[in-house]
Amino acid sequence: MAENTGAMHGGAPGSRGRTAIADVVLEKIAGMAARDVRGVYALGGGFARSMGSMRERMPGAGSGQSVIRGVAVEVGESQASIDLEIVVDYGVAITDVAGAVRENVTSAVERTAGREVVEVNIMVSDVNLPDEQDEGEERQRIQ
Repeated sequence: MAENTGAMHGGAPGSRGRTAIADVVLEKIAGMAARDVRGVYALGGGFARSMGSMRERMPGAGSGQSVIRGVAVEVGESQASIDLEIVVDYGVAITDVAGAVRENVTSAVERTAGREVVEVNIMVSDVNLPDEQDEGEERQRIQ
């Protein structure tokens, strides 16, 4: 958990005390920012996505977990390092998508959490093919 410490005496009232930000907060911010990038189909590897979709179908289980699937953060007092596993859409330039994800995630975390992002590591674990989406929907109906 990361903390910001204000001035001990005589500082502005808004800077007195500590603000702690849990790692999961940064994971959610990074996950949402990565999903906002055009060309990102999903976060997490194939196995994690299938287990997550099964968990989400169970009542009361997995609430909020899909947002942080494929996201890991290391948070220090004023800095953060972020690891993302993404699936991209077929036909996009992977390096362009990765660059846009880095920019969006860095901006979101620095703006909302006040942590300097020192690195955003991206692992592209799969490519979503147009035919795969249709097959997945068909399999779901059969079950």
